[in-house]
Amino acid sequence: MTGKDVGIYIREELDSEPRHDVDALATAVNKASEEFENDPLDLLSLLLANKPITNLMTHSYGFHTASGRHVIETIKEYYYENI
Repeated sequence: MTGKDVGIYIREELDSEPRHDVDALATAVNKASEEFENDPLDLLSLLLANKPITNLMTHSYGFHTASGRHVIETIKEYYYENI
């Protein structure tokens, strides 16, 4: 996933303008996708649109699980390492 892909996702899927560094976000999502062995788009959707990822058990009854919070915090750490 590239920064351009992240920008397109934010504009088209979320109907918003990017407010963060899309290249750093793409790097963070790609790195996390290797760690969690999951699709970068799924991780981006979890982070930005709060969409559950079933195989990572990120939600229970609509709320983040400990696993979901860990995934989100990991992506955020990788993001801040890259800005």
